[in-house]
Amino acid sequence: MSEKETKQAEVETTEAAAVETTQTAETPKVSESQKNPEKFLKEFDWHNYEEGIEQVDDKQLEEFEKLVSENFVDTLDDEVVEGEVVHITDRDAIIDINAKSEGVISLNEFRYNPDLKVGDKVEVLIDVREDATGQLVLSHRKARVIKAWDRVNNAHDKGEIVNGFVKCRTKGGMIVDVFGIEAFLPGSQIDVKPIRDYDQYVNKTMEFKVVKINHEFKNIVVSHKALIEADIEEQKKEIIGQLEKGQVLEGTVKNITSYGVFIDLGGVDGLIHITDLSWSRINHPNEIVELDQKLNVVILDFDEDKSRIQLGLKQLSKHPWEALGEDVKVGDKVKGKVVVIADYGAFVEVEEGVEGLVHVSEMSWSTHLRSAQDFVSVGDEIEAQILTLDREDRKMSLGIKQLTPDPWTDITSKYPVGSKHTGIVRNFTNFGVFVELEEGIDGLIYISDLSWTKKIKHPSEFCNVGDELEVIVLELDVEGRKLSLGHKQTTDNPWDKYETEFALGTTHTAAISEIVDKGATIEFNEDIVAFVPQRHLEKEDGGKLKKGEETEFKIIEFNKEFKRVVASHTAIFKEEEIANVKAAAKKAEAQAAEAKPTLGDANDALQALKDKMDGKK
Repeated sequence: MSEKETKQAEVETTEAAAVETTQTAETPKVSESQKNPEKFLKEFDWHNYEEGIEQVDDKQLEEFEKLVSENFVDTLDDEVVEGEVVHITDRDAIIDINAKSEGVISLNEFRYNPDLKVGDKVEVLIDVREDATGQLVLSHRKARVIKAWDRVNNAHDKGEIVNGFVKCRTKGGMIVDVFGIEAFLPGSQIDVKPIRDYDQYVNKTMEFKVVKINHEFKNIVVSHKALIEADIEEQKKEIIGQLEKGQVLEGTVKNITSYGVFIDLGGVDGLIHITDLSWSRINHPNEIVELDQKLNVVILDFDEDKSRIQLGLKQLSKHPWEALGEDVKVGDKVKGKVVVIADYGAFVEVEEGVEGLVHVSEMSWSTHLRSAQDFVSVGDEIEAQILTLDREDRKMSLGIKQLTPDPWTDITSKYPVGSKHTGIVRNFTNFGVFVELEEGIDGLIYISDLSWTKKIKHPSEFCNVGDELEVIVLELDVEGRKLSLGHKQTTDNPWDKYETEFALGTTHTAAISEIVDKGATIEFNEDIVAFVPQRHLEKEDGGKLKKGEETEFKIIEFNKEFKRVVASHTAIFKEEEIANVKAAAKKAEAQAAEAKPTLGDANDALQALKDKMDGKK
């Protein structure tokens, strides 16, 4: 029999003894109702009489209530009470909670505590007052959940730090066991720096702060980052207060971007711009640093509230120009790597952090400027000559063409006047064509020297850039580095032959090609197009020649210099026209003779000048 049952039996024995004593008394006592009937009726509890409740002495009731309060608990369904393990079976634990009977809890609810033993105090909740067998059923798991929520709410309200066990990873974060309740730890709340390996936190116990509770959906959000930020904020204030330009600090690479590197200085972030990482040119910061790397940096600048801090890494080492040897001078040959290319030239790194510019005009002896990409590419190892060197301004200019002989040094022997060569058309102008004979040697063919017979308005009508042309050197200016070339001179002038073939008075057969203003044109061959004046189109029957009509024509004018040929059909049958033509020809010859002084005229003029000088006239 349990202690509770013993106490209850004692109370029942006491009550029975009191009744028996009353019934067996030898001397009958007079009751209060008999002594004073009116008072008894006035104070009689009719309600208890109607309910069949036997009247009990108030003192006895008080004593009974005292015993109940000392030995029994109020077994409310929603209240967590403490119980004691009084017995353990293979499947259950018997728990005493000071109720009418002990309660039963399945051992499955104590799997987290394999060391459970008789005498341990545990928190329980009334699950079932009486099952089918009249047994009181308790729940330790539900009690733990209720207590856990109380503790979580209390920690959230007071901002207290709680311990949690990281159970596993999940989408976007981790699942953490806090007081037996699963809480969510977002990935962004694990640490102040980006986390790349979540698995390193699984199965670890860490400190957290409860930052959010959703009572409707029973969700809890915790943060480890909040604890770190609190510590960092204190460190940040201390660090910011001590910052000075030129100060060297140790930091950790926190993040790498295309434009620079963010450094954690112990709660304060600073930025090293890509140009301040190395004296040499780099394409990306990851060529110099890597994540989580510790390195020393120097403070270059910061704003008024010191929230933006500019850091430098290269400034901790001596500038390469200061370390450049004094023996390096203008005229020296150097080797380097092409690091940057622009349209106007290429930058070559001759030593780490020391660059020189090779202007595109110094890449080739050619006078036709092209893009630097036509000569070099980024990463090429090249040799060049130092043209200028300014150590104070840290500038250097280089040349590549200087490593090869200047082709103009022996130009007179290679390209004498009258020599014939083959060149490549490089460029057009309105007045001619530039032809490259070799790298650095260009010559100009004037438009009038392209063809003996064709009338060319623009060089593009005659050839294309990149075509090969045969040329003859017409003039050579060594000081001005200029060559005058001719293409038509590579062939005989057909007009020398045409001068005889189409002499004045010769007759030829042709058809009218076009009717033009003031006459018509006829084509004797692919080179000679003759003009027929309007009055010379008249036929013997008085009619006019029409386009396409074929007949005979007589040459009435031939000018080789201006490539002018005039023909007439009428002159064939009209003597008058022939006479007029002859007279016009003689007149033209006479005028030419007057304009051109003879040798005798020249002697007469010289004699007159001499006589004048001698004072004879």
